[in-house]
Amino acid sequence: MELQWIISQGPVSYPEALSFMEDRVAAIRDGTAAECVWLLEHPPLYTAGTSANLSDLLEPDRFPVFNAGRGGQYTYHGPGQRVAYVLLDLKKRGNDIGAYIQNLEEWLIATLDRFGVKAVKRKDRVGLWVERGMGREDKIAAIGVRVRRWVSFHGIALNVDPDLSHFSGIVPCGIKEHGVTSLWDLGHTPTIEEVDSALIASWPMIFG
Repeated sequence: MELQWIISQGPVSYPEALSFMEDRVAAIRDGTAAECVWLLEHPPLYTAGTSANLSDLLEPDRFPVFNAGRGGQYTYHGPGQRVAYVLLDLKKRGNDIGAYIQNLEEWLIATLDRFGVKAVKRKDRVGLWVERGMGREDKIAAIGVRVRRWVSFHGIALNVDPDLSHFSGIVPCGIKEHGVTSLWDLGHTPTIEEVDSALIASWPMIFG
């Protein structure tokens, strides 16, 4: 079965997304559904990964907070941020979780390059970063994955044009020394649809 791309037009609630992923992961493992990449936006919310430190939730009453079950710490999701939930059978892709995460990073780097943005990865920090000069680096994309019986779920969140002030309610991914940015903040103004097209076009370069 070929990879399926799912694109949601309206905001998707976090519980709905979790329920879909749980069902689809089981179906992929059982061989009754195809691998898929789901592109969507969430309403404003915070998610806590398995390594989340409660002290990093600075404004617990600002937006709903959900336990994500994925790796990582606190992240923000909201309008203007493209989330891609990536559900793949890693048994068919080398049984290498580290290589899979590197591929997600390279996918984002290739996508951002289409908009003239040079994103970099750092060994000591998960996600993708943009150098702003004077030693400053801002995060433009987050990565948080989970793997069950060698099927991946959760995925990436790329900041297109979210309200960056919404990130101030948490310490994003537990990193205090650096900020957060977006394509629009950097002066690039693609639509969500153009970002989707770039994600889809860049996929075969990395994942075949």
